[in-house]
Amino acid sequence: MAWEFWIDRGGTFTDIVARAPDGTLSTTKLLSENPERYADAAIAGIRAVLGLAAEAPLPAALIDQVRMGTTVATNALLERKGARTLLIVDAGFADLLTIGNQARPRLFDLGISLPEPLHEAVEEVGGRIDAAGNTLVPLDEEAVRAMLVRRRAEGFEAVAIALAHAWAFPETEARIAALAREAGFAQVSASHATSALTGLVARGRTTVVDAYLSPVLRRYVDTVARALGDTPLAFMQSNGGLADARAFQGKDAILSGPAGGVVAAARTAEAAGFDRVIGFDMGGTSTDVMLYAGRFERAFDTEVAGVELRVPMMAIETIAAGGGSILNFDGARYRVGPDSAGANPGPCCYRRGGPLTVTDANVMVGKIQPGHFPAIFGPDGDQPLDRAAVEARFAELATGIAAATGRAQDPRDVAEGFLTIAVANMAAAIKRVALERGEDVTRFALQCFGGAGGQHACRVAETLGMRTVLIHPFAGVLSAYGMGLADQSAMRQRSLECALDAAALDAIDALTRALGEEAAREIGGEGIRREASVNLRYAGTDTALPVPVGTLAAMREAFEAAHRARFGFISPDRAIVVESVVVEAILPGTPVALPVLAPRDGAMPAPLETIALWSGGGAHDAPVHDRDGLRPGDLIHGPALIREVIATTVVEPGWRVEVGAAGELVLHHEAAAREAAADPAIVDPVQLELFNSQFMGIADRMGVVLRNTSSSVNMKERLDFSCALFDASGNLIANAPHVPVHLGAMGESVRTVIASRAGRLKPGDAVALNNPFNGGTHLPDVTVISPVFDDAGKEIRFFVANRGHHADIGGLTPGSTPPDSRTLEDEGVVIDDFLLVDGGELREGEFRALLAGARWPARSPDVNLADIKAQLAANETGIAELRALVAARGWAMVSAYMGHVMANAEESIRRVITRLSDGAFDYPMDDGARIAVKVTVDHAGRAATIDFTGTSAASTGNFNAPPAVTRAVVLYAFRCLVGEDLPLNEGCLAPLTIILPDGSFLSPPPGSAVVAGNTEVSQAVCNALLGALGASAASQGTMNNFLFGNDRFQYYETICGGAGAGPDFDGASAVHTHMTNTRITDPEILEMRYPVRLDRFAIRRGSGGAGRHRGGNGAIRAITALEPMTATIVASRRTIAPFGLAGGGDGAGGAQWVERRDGAREMLSGRDEAALEPGDRFVIETPGGGGYG
Repeated sequence: MAWEFWIDRGGTFTDIVARAPDGTLSTTKLLSENPERYADAAIAGIRAVLGLAAEAPLPAALIDQVRMGTTVATNALLERKGARTLLIVDAGFADLLTIGNQARPRLFDLGISLPEPLHEAVEEVGGRIDAAGNTLVPLDEEAVRAMLVRRRAEGFEAVAIALAHAWAFPETEARIAALAREAGFAQVSASHATSALTGLVARGRTTVVDAYLSPVLRRYVDTVARALGDTPLAFMQSNGGLADARAFQGKDAILSGPAGGVVAAARTAEAAGFDRVIGFDMGGTSTDVMLYAGRFERAFDTEVAGVELRVPMMAIETIAAGGGSILNFDGARYRVGPDSAGANPGPCCYRRGGPLTVTDANVMVGKIQPGHFPAIFGPDGDQPLDRAAVEARFAELATGIAAATGRAQDPRDVAEGFLTIAVANMAAAIKRVALERGEDVTRFALQCFGGAGGQHACRVAETLGMRTVLIHPFAGVLSAYGMGLADQSAMRQRSLECALDAAALDAIDALTRALGEEAAREIGGEGIRREASVNLRYAGTDTALPVPVGTLAAMREAFEAAHRARFGFISPDRAIVVESVVVEAILPGTPVALPVLAPRDGAMPAPLETIALWSGGGAHDAPVHDRDGLRPGDLIHGPALIREVIATTVVEPGWRVEVGAAGELVLHHEAAAREAAADPAIVDPVQLELFNSQFMGIADRMGVVLRNTSSSVNMKERLDFSCALFDASGNLIANAPHVPVHLGAMGESVRTVIASRAGRLKPGDAVALNNPFNGGTHLPDVTVISPVFDDAGKEIRFFVANRGHHADIGGLTPGSTPPDSRTLEDEGVVIDDFLLVDGGELREGEFRALLAGARWPARSPDVNLADIKAQLAANETGIAELRALVAARGWAMVSAYMGHVMANAEESIRRVITRLSDGAFDYPMDDGARIAVKVTVDHAGRAATIDFTGTSAASTGNFNAPPAVTRAVVLYAFRCLVGEDLPLNEGCLAPLTIILPDGSFLSPPPGSAVVAGNTEVSQAVCNALLGALGASAASQGTMNNFLFGNDRFQYYETICGGAGAGPDFDGASAVHTHMTNTRITDPEILEMRYPVRLDRFAIRRGSGGAGRHRGGNGAIRAITALEPMTATIVASRRTIAPFGLAGGGDGAGGAQWVERRDGAREMLSGRDEAALEPGDRFVIETPGGGGYG
């Protein structure tokens, strides 16, 4: 037997576990990037373990195998350093992968930054296939061949091919791939082979990633392979299985390193007697969180570096909080991350001039001791961490914080404050992961690993209410250890998209066999086992769950059990769809078990030393123990440090450690450590950031529960809801920003309930309303409000509320958005201050009567009620979490910091106001109405008045916006101007006075129709206000509401356009702006579910306004009807173009028309409808954004 090496090449460190010929294991750690000393850390580490010189060849006879995880592909993706890639798509889809789902990544950025496409060029070809596999346009092979030869001569290295419906009908893609290889392309990635799943955008982007990264990955793999000679080399894939180096592809390499940690966390935990663990892998640049409850969870849709991927990956949640997260003080709050110092320059203590980071904070408080940390720093890689530099920098920072707060600061307190925030951020991510899977975090042990994990494990567990932490002997290099524990595997998956019925069984069986044989051939060898599963979902939804392949009854039963566990409900009468089949071929690895340590003979050795540890606001004498000297049964009570070569574990006060049979550390929480009581009246920067995060976290987790327990597509898939917390007066404390038009709008609804039910609300009550004239937006948006009482049930301390968009609430047309409504009654059921739950009893009968009793009643009351129950569940979560927060922190602190967070938000807005000047804008609507807005800035008072006097009278149609809509627009606009993360609360509006003239279409008479106010008027008001402030030129100014359907089906979408340019940014193209950010349906899904064909979805080049900064271009969307239907458009900026600013040109207005099958063209207005026959095409050109300067 020879040496084995298991290696994790991470972003900051490269970890190596070496298995010697006698079976003993050793570890080493190197900087991943150290160009002054070596070219590749993995090879350098192997040489170091074998005692070879820096450039000595590796003797193949000494090495049995090498197993690796690597971030090479991830780094190339993040740094955009992949191969020159050509993308080949169907005609009409050249821009499809660039537009994607049309949503912008950051809600409040006026200067929208979209990820740059990975492909450098795109070519459109014929050969279009429809959803049934029919060829619509033949492929011109000679033209494609000539194009490929030309592109190869231009230096393109890789080709990605993504054609519609190729997952099911791959022949055209396969032929183009063959032509590309003939033309000399070494890397050819075809979507049907890369990811045979439905969803053209995700599959296409995955294919581009594979083409873009595989050549880079191949060069690295070949470099390692050459150094190893004939030694077998395998790489960890994102799905948790090892692949032979020759089969390792770019698409499978994104989570190569973290996947090893998931494997190791699960298997080492089971060996230690824990079957439910949450993995917590804290490294230098980020923290990975995973959940294991008896089986590996894999995700098929993920996003990395702004790129969608549709391949199986370990379900890992990554947050930007690692040892290298940079620390900042913004004048009021402590901020941790998201920016990282990386490996170079790294933290301040790394001796490369880096910034203060989480690692430095641990050095400052004594949780990292330079004398017990590898001395690998400095020019020669032989110096310890620089504690003196850390102390100097924290002293400087403490002085600055003291000047800002007026209170002296101990540098150690400052450092601990930053650590407290880092811990809170990580704990919130863990709680969210558990909640999304329907799990209670307190029922798990925390399996802690990664170089930085042990320094924070106790505090993270304490924050979550977890009582047990497990730290494996190789916790500091657990991802590398996982390479040795992993099986070799290959996964294959393919969409099926059929009903789960008796007829589907044969198709499932045939596909399972075919995929299993294909996967097994990739691995080769004897002893391969296969595991097959199907991904099932309810018809009409997009959330699929995996269950094992079995009998029809078994699969249905397993799906319903999984659905109930994850989402809290099942729908027995709803059809189940087989989305895809997944087969994994597995060749088990050699079992690796740590030897049982010999029991202690005699007393524990004395500590190596006693150090000063700062924890809980005070200094402690903490012994430092050497982990190598610990034996099974040893007990250590905190505070203490346990040092080892690769990591440091901090045992906080109130915790004890017991050493297991193989040397694992099991930490138990005994009692909370005493901390100095804070004065609620004094605003502490640490507590301010903590409470900001905690309040927002509660609102966010309410949203998780609402999504999980709702049944409609609007809430579960489109996320058309918002959740918020309020104080006892109805002032907004925190609003999770799901939908911009909901921002700040629920407060008026809460205050309506307070005014009408003063003194009559009791614990267990909940009130529902949707009246746009009592704080609502439009009737489909139903708000559910619950009071939160003190323990005695006497005093209201908070309100929790959520607003969700119901698929139908009655009205003239299905969907409750009639284009020709004239009164509010035309738009559906009005719910006004209805007592939904009375002392804990749901008034279901009365609510059903309300839904049925209107002139135009709700069409699907069962769906309404199911979503209402989800909204109630979300409120119950908020109530429980607020009570837990009060129990943990005390009512005095919570109450005080409700005020402090509002004051902080108010101060942020006031700082913005001081930079503004008076402004006014007159904004004409397409129908001749006008929005007049005047902003008057009081610089002395740091306040502003936003006056809409002069705005036209209310519309007789539905282009009216209730006051809550304009309030949301104002809050959105000023939040955008802040330019940094800011809690959304009542303080944001405190410096702002909003004047809305009664009777105008921004404050219409009660009973007016308002359905277009939520979509079209909100966009117009936003453009006008940002124009008055000089912040940006007009964005497209519409949501381009497009509907089509007949008696059999209905479909609705909003369509992206151009963003306006600003003083220092160009407008983004083909993206949703301002008051909406909903996603658009993928072309394949659209064509599979509806009788239409998407012929074109492209950027409308030249439609953005000219200027020093150009406006963004709009979009072009063309859809052909395949059966008779009616199509409706409700849109704006058709007769009046989006304005330019500061001399910039206007964007192009929008247009729409029908191209009849006989060639005739019929132009339509912005609010119009057309009867379509098969073959008729509806074409929409959305507006461009205005230019600036």
